[in-house]
Amino acid sequence: MRDGKTQTMANDIRICDKCRHIRIKTVLPRLRQLAPDADIRVGCKSYCGPCKRSAFIFVNGRYLTASTEDEALEKAAKFIKRA
Repeated sequence: MRDGKTQTMANDIRICDKCRHIRIKTVLPRLRQLAPDADIRVGCKSYCGPCKRSAFIFVNGRYLTASTEDEALEKAAKFIKRA
């Protein structure tokens, strides 16, 4: 902490490129809009059991699952850190 300002951490968001319930092409721009400062990583998260059954997004240490991509994004928005 310098000059009385707190340093905010960028959001850590991870999505699986093998997930059957989200499309990287559509979810990535929406995540960037939700969290422009985020470190978004795309790749296998070794979460294959739940990934086969539902959409999931890993946000700041939490695995969030939902029936659809839209629902997963709604849940993710609640855990995005705001500046």
